[in-house]
Amino acid sequence: MRKLTRVHLLERGLACLVDDAVLVVSELVTNAVQHSHGREVTLTLSLRGSCLRIDVHDGVPGHRPTPRNPSAEDEHGRGLMLVQAIAVARQGSWGVGDDGASTWRELRGPLSR
Repeated sequence: MRKLTRVHLLERGLACLVDDAVLVVSELVTNAVQHSHGREVTLTLSLRGSCLRIDVHDGVPGHRPTPRNPSAEDEHGRGLMLVQAIAVARQGSWGVGDDGASTWRELRGPLSR
């Protein structure tokens, strides 16, 4: 998914978003795979004006991912914090679908199209 995201954005002249988008995709897809136990996970990238929206759907309702505040010893729990920080830095937003089966992030930026 990381490679596909990188190629997709570069082909569309969106190099300015590649690094942040690849990190967001990596974290959200990893969470979806872990939560769904490897069932079907769907990634959708869409561009609306100056906003790239990243949607990841795992088909498992009920779980609502939230950023945690891990201790220095914790091996997990930093991914959503990173994703949230990127969304804020990119003047974007994030959320969870009503059923908890999908998570999305929007990244804004100067788009070099």
